[in-house]
Amino acid sequence: MMSDDLVEPVDTALRGQGDGLADQAARAVIAYREGNSQPLAALVQVMTPLLWHTVRAQGADAESAQDIVQNVWLSLVREIDTIRDPRATLQWTLVTAKRAAWRTVRRTRDEAARTDGDEQATEWLTVPLDQLPDAQAVRDERDRVLWEHVRALPERCRKLLGLVALVDRPDYTVVSQALGMPVGSIGPTRGRCLAKLRVSLAADPTWSLS
Repeated sequence: MMSDDLVEPVDTALRGQGDGLADQAARAVIAYREGNSQPLAALVQVMTPLLWHTVRAQGADAESAQDIVQNVWLSLVREIDTIRDPRATLQWTLVTAKRAAWRTVRRTRDEAARTDGDEQATEWLTVPLDQLPDAQAVRDERDRVLWEHVRALPERCRKLLGLVALVDRPDYTVVSQALGMPVGSIGPTRGRCLAKLRVSLAADPTWSLS
């Protein structure tokens, strides 16, 4: 259920104003409560890829991600009459999706950890060399160093790379709406952000050693 910490009386001037994704979500909530479900259906079409990428980024597999995203929308509809500030809708959906993904990933890992030790030992005999623990440790260390440098980038770069780096063919329309930047500037901005990241990594001796 949405937290009352994020809610306040609806600003009726919101109707018809704003072009961002948060404003679109707010208008969709208002319209749905007034009996018009079309704006919410349009919001689902626009935001589902963003929620999917958000959930997958937390480590959820494709099947789990599909269930999580569907449950986020179902939860929104169930709670829609309790929302006093529709402008909190976008933030709520993203946070809800992330938390659900964390719970799913943690549950999956806990279940895997309960696997019989003898069976695990047998499995290692058929694991490719690049998936053995030592190789995995090297990859984990490289990932740690990489994300340290990503977190050091400007906020605009962190958000952009977080969206477009997750898929081979990112939907620039969704990225544009989520970040409030023109579609035509996404590619050049991404290039500049990646260049900054490469320079930062090249200057880090731990990256070349990992």
